[in-house]
Amino acid sequence: MTLLAVIRHGPTPWNRERRLQGRRDIPLDAEGVATVAGWKLPPAFSAFDWAASPLARARRTAAILAGGAVPCASALIEMDWGGWEGRRLAELRVELGPIMAANEARGLDFRPPGGESPRMVQRRLAPWLAGIARGRRPMVVVAHRGVLRALYAAAAGWDMRERPPCALSSPAAHLFEIQAEGRLRLRSLDVQAFR
Repeated sequence: MTLLAVIRHGPTPWNRERRLQGRRDIPLDAEGVATVAGWKLPPAFSAFDWAASPLARARRTAAILAGGAVPCASALIEMDWGGWEGRRLAELRVELGPIMAANEARGLDFRPPGGESPRMVQRRLAPWLAGIARGRRPMVVVAHRGVLRALYAAAAGWDMRERPPCALSSPAAHLFEIQAEGRLRLRSLDVQAFR
């Protein structure tokens, strides 16, 4: 069993505007950097290995928290929102109406046009998780909401058709246990709010 702590990156201007960022490489601005600099990590994390999504907002968050650059893992990149990147979910729901509702009702198979589904994110993460399990070193990763939700769905058996059984707070660390072959088990959510 290997311990995995997942932290969502700090806020960007698009987060504040409630825009879908996906693969768009929106960096932290001065406000986002200041926010992350105020987060306090559990002391145990100082002994963990670190990894981050290759997107700038995650790399910068990780560097601030870890006190220097950390390795990137391409598997941790955000869910691809395809043609909906830059849009607001609330606006898409109004614009697309029943089409959007039917797509969202697909849960793990919800997929933006030209983008990824949460199930596809899970498949992308599976080989990376198996590699972490083989290494048996606890790890902190800085990733994205879509990645965190995909991990949580796999660990909790949540099919994403309904609201999640538990809310995923941000900023916070969410702990998972990686079992043999990369299978996930939920250890605890919201280990520490960083405020």
